[in-house]
Amino acid sequence: MEQRFEAPDWQTYRMDMRSPHRQLEPLEREREVVAEALRELAGRGILHAATYDEGAFLRFREAVAASFEIPWTAITPRMQRLIWAINAIRRPKRMLAAGVFCGNTFICNAGAAVGPGAVYSAEDLVGVEIVPEEAARAERNVRMLDPTGTARIVAADAVAFAAEYGHPIDLLYLDADGAGGRGKGVYLDIVEAAWDRLPKGAIVLAHNSVNLADTLRYYLEFVRDPRNMAASLNCAVDGEGLEVSLK
Repeated sequence: MEQRFEAPDWQTYRMDMRSPHRQLEPLEREREVVAEALRELAGRGILHAATYDEGAFLRFREAVAASFEIPWTAITPRMQRLIWAINAIRRPKRMLAAGVFCGNTFICNAGAAVGPGAVYSAEDLVGVEIVPEEAARAERNVRMLDPTGTARIVAADAVAFAAEYGHPIDLLYLDADGAGGRGKGVYLDIVEAAWDRLPKGAIVLAHNSVNLADTLRYYLEFVRDPRNMAASLNCAVDGEGLEVSLK
């Protein structure tokens, strides 16, 4: 059964995908919506806390705007903040992000541990992108913020990479598209491939949980089944949505 958080204006909150850094509302309103979502996540036991360092987040946002090449993105300012905050609260030592395009969605996760907005130290933060040219651009972008290599991009198939990754995955982010008409339905394939490396307490984030819910039907049924996940919440902070699940 779906458990859902909805911002009152989630259906009308929209962005120009080719203007990724444009402010869409007063900063205080953005802050309030994300704070409400975080409180819901904490109240359901998915997160252990609902607060984060906003100054660090704003430093992160400024650094991305100044250094990243982003041809387009569906990640709204609210979603950028929510993903970063979840990582800042959860502090995964190892994070795997599947389907990172130019690296913007990846750095929303990894930016809590690397770069000007870092609030903790991680061991391995990996973004997987199947298109080699986009993987190369994402790697160039990430290197602008993280010269250490803790955050890195690989050009690979996310299902195969998840199956072969040799370490526990504390946080798994899903935004990939499968070939042959599979589309976002590949999320379930990736989770199944990574399943044995997701320890109890791992977090799985799935973008497009609202606008592509039909395509994600089997994935959403899986994570909302208490036999598989301890809890799951669909966060409709915007028209795209983010399903946040706790193993």
